[in-house]
Amino acid sequence: MPKISILVAVYNSSAYLPQCLDSLLGQTLHDIEVLCVDDSSTDNSLAILRQYAERDTRVKVFALDENHGIAFARNVALSNASGEFICFVDSDDWLGPNALEAVCKTFTDDVDSVLFQVVLHYADGREKTYPMPPFEALSGERAFVDSLTWKIHGVYAIRAAIHHAYPYDDALRTYSDENITRIHYLKSRKVAVCEGVYYYRQHPSSTTHRVSVRRFDYLLANERMRCQLVAMGTSEANLRCYETMRWQNLVGLYLFYYLHRHELSSTDRQEALSIMRHVWQTIHLQQVSPSLRRKFGYIPFRPSWLLFRLQEELYFTLRALVGRNKEVE
Repeated sequence: MPKISILVAVYNSSAYLPQCLDSLLGQTLHDIEVLCVDDSSTDNSLAILRQYAERDTRVKVFALDENHGIAFARNVALSNASGEFICFVDSDDWLGPNALEAVCKTFTDDVDSVLFQVVLHYADGREKTYPMPPFEALSGERAFVDSLTWKIHGVYAIRAAIHHAYPYDDALRTYSDENITRIHYLKSRKVAVCEGVYYYRQHPSSTTHRVSVRRFDYLLANERMRCQLVAMGTSEANLRCYETMRWQNLVGLYLFYYLHRHELSSTDRQEALSIMRHVWQTIHLQQVSPSLRRKFGYIPFRPSWLLFRLQEELYFTLRALVGRNKEVE
């Protein structure tokens, strides 16, 4: 049994793939397996993967006949993983030389998840360390709560038994990986952090950065996460934290709509409004922080979707005016 299995979902990343794979195969920890799933790439990513597999038996390659998305591809890799611990590395990212050794040394009898140190790498060569408050280990519940506001990030390794019990939710093509991160933290006895570095490449053209109606899928992923939490029988306190976050995300996505709707097609604008209205109707308001519900901009105004929308339009217009006045001063 290898010490750690690395899941690598690959789609049209031939420009970055050698750096990623070289960083994995050059680890100070030799006892690894690298499970690469090509998600029907149209470039030469698959050929590169097969070349590496021929040179190093630790690399295992799986090729999908059609594109399914990162969650599905990672699940294919996960189903073939045999390591004691499991982590993912995106095919355009890479690890510091001793990252996996540092991860494995940090696992103890009661530590079930270990976070990397994440360094954000930008196209112009700038790098910035993801800021987290200093800690050695958190309870799983504390890590879950801190992950809701990204006080801690979601780049980590986990005990294989937990990951096999809770694979990725592949019903949505985007954002669902955040859901499983939070479930993994919640199911961990302790979540620790190590000194191993994960280099996370930043792409301005990614779904999370560009103007697209698919940004609103984040709200649908949030809804699926709530269903998972309920099915797991999680505590009322955790549900309250999560529903408060869902309500904040709804208002946050309305801001995105307010700022960028003219860059969306008429069809996409209607889809965005439909998703937001659906979420507005389904959030359990009794679990949302009462102080937030009373704050202008976050008042539910149920059952009138029109009143809620009018509030959002006025709220963000006033915010924009205040911002302009401050610039003038």
